[in-house]
Amino acid sequence: MNSTTDVASARPTALGPQLRRRKSISMMISDAENNSGAGQLRRTLGMWQLTMISVGATMGTGILVILGATVPIAGPAIWISFVIAGITALLSAVSYAEMAGMVPVSGSSYSYTYATMGEGIAWICGWCLVLEYAVSVAAVAVGAGEYVNETLRTFGMELPTALAGGPAEGGVVNLPALIVVALATLLLVRGMRESAIVNTIVVIIKAGILVFFCIVAFSAFNAGNFDPLLPMGAAGVTAAASTVFFSYIGFDAASTAGEEAKNPKRDLPRAIMLSMLIVTVTYVLVAISAIGAREWQWFDGTEAALVQIVGEITGQPILVLAFAVAAVLAIASVVLTVLYGQTRILLSMSRDGLVPPVFSKVSKKTGTPVAGTLITGGVVAITAGFIPLGALADATSIGTLFAFALVGISVMYLRKKQPLATRTFKVPFYPVTPILGVLACLFLMSQLSAETWIVFGLWMLIGIGIYLGYGRSRSRLGQLSKQQYIATHIGEK
Repeated sequence: MNSTTDVASARPTALGPQLRRRKSISMMISDAENNSGAGQLRRTLGMWQLTMISVGATMGTGILVILGATVPIAGPAIWISFVIAGITALLSAVSYAEMAGMVPVSGSSYSYTYATMGEGIAWICGWCLVLEYAVSVAAVAVGAGEYVNETLRTFGMELPTALAGGPAEGGVVNLPALIVVALATLLLVRGMRESAIVNTIVVIIKAGILVFFCIVAFSAFNAGNFDPLLPMGAAGVTAAASTVFFSYIGFDAASTAGEEAKNPKRDLPRAIMLSMLIVTVTYVLVAISAIGAREWQWFDGTEAALVQIVGEITGQPILVLAFAVAAVLAIASVVLTVLYGQTRILLSMSRDGLVPPVFSKVSKKTGTPVAGTLITGGVVAITAGFIPLGALADATSIGTLFAFALVGISVMYLRKKQPLATRTFKVPFYPVTPILGVLACLFLMSQLSAETWIVFGLWMLIGIGIYLGYGRSRSRLGQLSKQQYIATHIGEK
């Protein structure tokens, strides 16, 4: 079963049965231990580092980049939008926590769906994760440019137009975005231990500036800014919730560290739940304090809302400088941790034969997938620096929501098929919680624009084409004979 020769010589199965083939959890764990001889990842991460990876990948994305775009949609009730999106993410997070304890390997929801719904759905989920991780990294990196400009304006300077945006924005290249992704890539290549240390330091700084913002904003708090609470009605709140869900993308990054966690079955569930609590509370506090400090109409068209509020309230350029610099670091930590998650997703898919083998080769010196990281980082850097993301960035939310819904279904599948399996974390109030999680994801998906759905559909068609043209014929599971495939599931019901 583990012989490369046997796998390569077996005739591929028919398409229909292949799409339904599930990869057993025991096979996933075995593959993670030997990585098909391509080098092993190193287990260096404890619960604190895993929590910081999750927080680093999540906190700051929406608050620092898209607040100006969402407040005009929901009005003063934007904080309710964050609560709705947070509850939706939390309902999915508990499902992630249970699955992370049962399937402690790199791959996140891609691996979970492979173990429960088969190769076809697993590929679709993995392709959604490429959209979630790689495109969101590029989108967030682009947002760093405005904060770099805010920093330079403190000294009476500004980035030249040619270096502040890509060709579609009248420039040549978004240099800050390209540099942020390049630095994150080089740090990840160096090693996960070093990356985790840097990320932890930056997350602490990030949390500090958001707490500082709340203190400053509450000093100018005006309760009248919340009247009327729903100028755009309930529809505006739910529409904004679908958009700000982008802010919660990343909490699942910890689940991609299954092969680098010291005690993944215990620590991954705890890290996921703790990070969600930290992020949701922080987002709601920042949203309330921001609306309290400025009328909701003020946010329309504002790209770096928080740093502008700090500058207007304090009138202290040095504070604006400190906040802007810290905001760039905060965005950099999102880029670092989400890019990390993307490389581990691709590693798992590569190990299964669905993407080229270069992505699963791990360096003996650094214990990281060096080549895969450089390729991924290079593509993301070019995308962030030169290519307009437009609706593709908006489609990250729909791709993420779809992947989250699949994880909820995976939990219910394994509860039915393997009820006696050891679970280090169990979804509370089962089966109500995962069902609500799936329904909440579907509801937020329904609130997204028709353009977003069209872009998502095109993205899926591209993914299906890649699977049929490359992945299907090279799938390790697809190349197993019927007897070999059955043998991989011995002991599983």
